[in-house]
Amino acid sequence: MRTAIVTGASGNLGQAVIKKFLAEGYYVVGTIIPNDPAGITSNGRNFETAIVDLMIEEAAKQFVELVVLKHERIDAAILTVGGFAMGKIEETKTADIANQYKLNFETAYNVARPVFKQMILQGSGRIFLIGSKPGSAMNYSKGMVAYGLAKSLIFRLAELMNEEAKGNNVVTSVVVPSTIDTPQNRKSMPTADFSKWVLPEAIAGVIYFHCTDEAAILREPVIKVYGNG
Repeated sequence: MRTAIVTGASGNLGQAVIKKFLAEGYYVVGTIIPNDPAGITSNGRNFETAIVDLMIEEAAKQFVELVVLKHERIDAAILTVGGFAMGKIEETKTADIANQYKLNFETAYNVARPVFKQMILQGSGRIFLIGSKPGSAMNYSKGMVAYGLAKSLIFRLAELMNEEAKGNNVVTSVVVPSTIDTPQNRKSMPTADFSKWVLPEAIAGVIYFHCTDEAAILREPVIKVYGNG
């Protein structure tokens, strides 16, 4: 049975990805933070959760090692953990940048690095990092400086990982959503046109496709799931 890791298992995108991969026959291990206020519902016998603070490098490394010990391999890793903050340059302190760096880059890197090492050893694997439109180009980051700078590193990390992995059938993709259609986003933006937003389930389907044999020829993908946004 193929094994997938999904970080941020209690989030809307994490939940959608878990359900999709379970439906496709994967065993899924999802991470949640200590004292996660969102909680998580049971997803069946091929699913388990792990409580991990992904900002702690050693904790993330030990988590990945335990998954490998139990399941022998990791076929896919979908790293959805992150955070958002507004702020223009005049309002943004280095502490704000450091906070967004920890939330959006370190939480990804701390898992991606040991997963990448394992996938190189096993000779295959797919890693998915969650980028953002503000992170893809700084002209989209106006008014969200710390967030845009932190997310920009996700793209650079994927480029580095794909360069190191050439010839090993290990591919790192960056998934770049526009506004995701979630209850929280609808509540915070009640006058928006929800039809232009992207469903978490649709993003999960695209991510899964990139793990299939049909997508095996793809390398260095930047997957822009903008919908009509």
